[in-house]
Amino acid sequence: QVQLVESGGGLVQAGGSLRLSCAASGSIFTIVAMGWYRQAPGKQRELVATKNSGGGTNYADSVKGRFTISRDNAKNTVYLQMDSLNSEDTAVYYCNARGYSDYRNQYFEDWWGQGTQVTVSS
Repeated sequence: QVQLVESGGGLVQAGGSLRLSCAASGSIFTIVAMGWYRQAPGKQRELVATKNSGGGTNYADSVKGRFTISRDNAKNTVYLQMDSLNSEDTAVYYCNARGYSDYRNQYFEDWWGQGTQVTVSS
């Protein structure tokens, strides 16, 4: 079993900042990537940002220049610093980790957090 525990969501005014954190624990052999996705009401879940173990990052166009993803590989923790927030950033944010729970596994697994609400008021 792998658990992802998120924290840091909340209510913020437009133009403000929030920092999300997510720690992975449990039966983990290795994690190859961690990231954040979000889902707004009536919309599909979308990628926000990911960072692999080699340091490569990927951001949604809508958050480039405003959000910064970082990782502490030793702690299996990922962070998302969100600046210049606007109402379109309002969503439930989900932490994702991709990896292997056992060295014998041929295929990676995707693990998800329970989600944390981010609400931006205008």
